[in-house]
Amino acid sequence: MPPKGAPGKRSSAVQQPVEPPAGEKEEQDGDMDDFDMPVIIKVKPEDQMSWLTPEELEKEVPPRVLYPQNPRAPHNLTRFSYKERAFKRDDQVDQVVFHVSMDGNILLRDSPDEQDQNEIQQKKAEEAGDAGEDDAEEDAFDPPEDEKEMPLKNPLRNQFNFSDRAAQTKNALLRERGWSTEPPPTTGFSGTVTQWDIFDQYLVEIELAKEKEKDDKTKGKSNFDDDGDKKKSKDANTPIYSDNMKLSIKLMERMVNQNAEAEVYHDFKYWEDRSDEFRDGEGTLLPLWRFSSEKAKRKQVTCIKWNPKYNDLCAVGFGSYDFSRRGTGVICCYSLKNTRFPEYVFNTDAGVCCLDWHPHHPAVIAVGLYDGTVLVYDVRAKTKKPIYQSTVRTNKHTDPVWEVRWNTDESGGVLNFFSISSDGRVSNWLLMKNKLESEEVMELKLLSGGSSGGGEDDETSLAGLAGGLCFDFNRHSEHLFLVGTEEGRIHKCSKAFSGQYLETYEGHSMAVYTVRWNPFHPRIFLSASADWTVKMWDHQVKLPVMSFDLGQAIGDVAWAPYSSTTFAAITSDGPAAPTSGVVHIYDLSINRNERICEQKVVKRAKLTHVAFNHNEPILIVGDDRGGVNTLKLSPNLRIGVVRTEDTDPAITDEDLQVQKMEHLLEMVTETKEA
Repeated sequence: MPPKGAPGKRSSAVQQPVEPPAGEKEEQDGDMDDFDMPVIIKVKPEDQMSWLTPEELEKEVPPRVLYPQNPRAPHNLTRFSYKERAFKRDDQVDQVVFHVSMDGNILLRDSPDEQDQNEIQQKKAEEAGDAGEDDAEEDAFDPPEDEKEMPLKNPLRNQFNFSDRAAQTKNALLRERGWSTEPPPTTGFSGTVTQWDIFDQYLVEIELAKEKEKDDKTKGKSNFDDDGDKKKSKDANTPIYSDNMKLSIKLMERMVNQNAEAEVYHDFKYWEDRSDEFRDGEGTLLPLWRFSSEKAKRKQVTCIKWNPKYNDLCAVGFGSYDFSRRGTGVICCYSLKNTRFPEYVFNTDAGVCCLDWHPHHPAVIAVGLYDGTVLVYDVRAKTKKPIYQSTVRTNKHTDPVWEVRWNTDESGGVLNFFSISSDGRVSNWLLMKNKLESEEVMELKLLSGGSSGGGEDDETSLAGLAGGLCFDFNRHSEHLFLVGTEEGRIHKCSKAFSGQYLETYEGHSMAVYTVRWNPFHPRIFLSASADWTVKMWDHQVKLPVMSFDLGQAIGDVAWAPYSSTTFAAITSDGPAAPTSGVVHIYDLSINRNERICEQKVVKRAKLTHVAFNHNEPILIVGDDRGGVNTLKLSPNLRIGVVRTEDTDPAITDEDLQVQKMEHLLEMVTETKEA
């Protein structure tokens, strides 16, 4: 073993013969005559470390071994074992790392691949030679005579010669795995059957078949509405007919409608008639939308009511004032957010004559029909049937119900509403738990002659009951209400005194269609009659305060919610055409004698009802062709409270409205006295 040297270098032992001196050589020759052994002399390298001991130099250097392992290979791989149904650690780690990988086409000489390639090239050369000889025989040509005619050889090599190589891979091992399950437990059953048991069983099956046929016949005669409800209940389980889908479709429909009518909505929100600045108190109406429905065709608008909470929603009742054409009725709830189709539709067995929203429950609506029935609907209900309906047992009206009105006083704890009919009765309907109960508030006694009936008990002056057409309750004194009759009289009544009238006002010569208390002044009310006049009354005075002759048949009248001296009336005919609907708007604080607006709204139709929106400057009118028209008031038509520098800021707007009406009454009284 050679001695250890410095790091990185090893000491070496050199064996070489050294010639001794002459004397020594002779001695050695004398001593070793038999054999010749080489003399070994150890040569120490110059750079060998001098501090290493001989023992350290004789130590063996441990070998350094390189293992083919990748230190960066992951050793914690886990795989799911389908056999054990759990994740198991995979100990087989791939240690191979490719630093450079290139595809080459060099073959090893004298290898099987080279032999195969040479054979393929020889076959191709033989085939090319055979093909060349055939072509030469077919295309024989004269050989060139000199070197000039010799064709030039293409010195460029063909760079598109490729060598085909192929490799054969091992086929993947296919393994099959199967399970065997235990068969399900079975039990044996056996019995003895006789002929009479079989006969009895046949008789039972025949009876069941007969009963099934009877049930099918009765189901075939069932109502179509019940079948529709069953289909809806089945479809309600599917996502397409779910409530969320219906809400999404409704919102999408509103968005599409508002995009399609963007200009009309822009006019509704921002349009103002600048020409009102140059008019002396006069104004105009801008037509916006016309609501219509397929189910309301060939029907007349018999009532219109805005929802007290949702300013964009209004309910319209459809029926017929032509009593020879009695038919079914429809209730459509239209929204300004979707002017194409109604939000809710309810069908009734008779024509609708009146309706009213509940002031505190905006989803509940009371309806009066032509056949004397009163109904209560909840628009939130999934069914289209009324939640309450009057019957003969509950003492329903025998004649058409011309108006219904919810009672705002709920001290009794039960929802109730009032109704008036042509049978001469004013009834109060209570919404009990399972039925609708009625209480008679007053019988409208028919007065003969010019007697006022304000407390007379003479039975000779009574001749039956008067037909009631309209009524209205005072907002400031809830026990007071007015009743308009077919005879042209207006009776002031009280809930506390059902046996007699408090006062009777005689100023109309024909039936009174509408009576309305002023929304601001507690003593003033308005009446419209078939005698073509609209009269303003003070309930403390028997004679009318003011009278307006419109010269045409009046359909309806309504106070404006923003002014105590403004009201609108509609007439069936106008000066423009023999059958056109005209809207008349009066503002008595500006002009007591003439209307400030007279505008034709529809052609070849008669207007039937009118209603103001509570918040928006919108007027809505209905005609006898099933159409509902929306009109926007110009600035001169919607003047409310005007405050000046002299106005006391402590006075509320309602007090200013009352003062404006009081000022008008003083001027009218002075004019009459003069």
